[in-house]
Amino acid sequence: MTDLGSLAARIVDGSIEVIDLTSPLHAGTPILQLPPQWGQTNTFQLEEISRYDDRGPAWYWNNIRTGEHTGTHLDAPNHWVTGKDLEDVSQIPPGRLIGPAVVIDRVAEATRNPDYLLDAGDLDDWQQQHGPLPEHGWLLFRTGWSGRGDDPRRFANADDKGAHTPGMTHAAARYLAASDLLGVGVETVGTDAGQAYGFDPAFPCHQEVLGAGKYGLTQLRNLDRLPVTGAVVIAAPLPIVTGSGSPARVLALVEK
Repeated sequence: MTDLGSLAARIVDGSIEVIDLTSPLHAGTPILQLPPQWGQTNTFQLEEISRYDDRGPAWYWNNIRTGEHTGTHLDAPNHWVTGKDLEDVSQIPPGRLIGPAVVIDRVAEATRNPDYLLDAGDLDDWQQQHGPLPEHGWLLFRTGWSGRGDDPRRFANADDKGAHTPGMTHAAARYLAASDLLGVGVETVGTDAGQAYGFDPAFPCHQEVLGAGKYGLTQLRNLDRLPVTGAVVIAAPLPIVTGSGSPARVLALVEK
């Protein structure tokens, strides 16, 4: 309890900073656009119930309508066919929503080439420089894409061939699926590249990482404020029974 009290005191005095990695959730929050033959998610919508008026004189509240995978959200294993018999979002043990985090920075590469793909060799190179990937932790893939997050058109970066956003190769996804990580976090609308529908297999991060019982975190911000190693990340999705995911508040604890 002494250690927990010290942690709480250091959060209060600011020597441990709490950094919000969550994108604001509103009607203009970018959403994933799938090819038209498939079902589509909803944009986030607020419906006012009352606001200190004749519908409710002393209170303000809203109904909300949104997809599970809108804005900053967590992908549960059952989101993908390879994990269909694994956990839904309500079944994730709370201890598996908190863990150490490391950041792999490929901003320069993604700036030059929006279709940049992280490969298994990049993961080997990173570990040679910074040490092993953390057990029971998160790998956060920084590309600078969150800088586009207030402009849905730039965020999607789409043309007649679909979206052009960074992601990872099948080899990298298979590498991470075999690791002891909790999951993977990205700045883009989903954990796979914009062109991943055309890969073989398609959507390799979903296929491998979720199929291995791990999790995805998407549309993260402020990864530039995290150290390469040493942060702790807390992901807090709603426990939607049978849900495939949920919008989430994602926080990082960083020692100053």
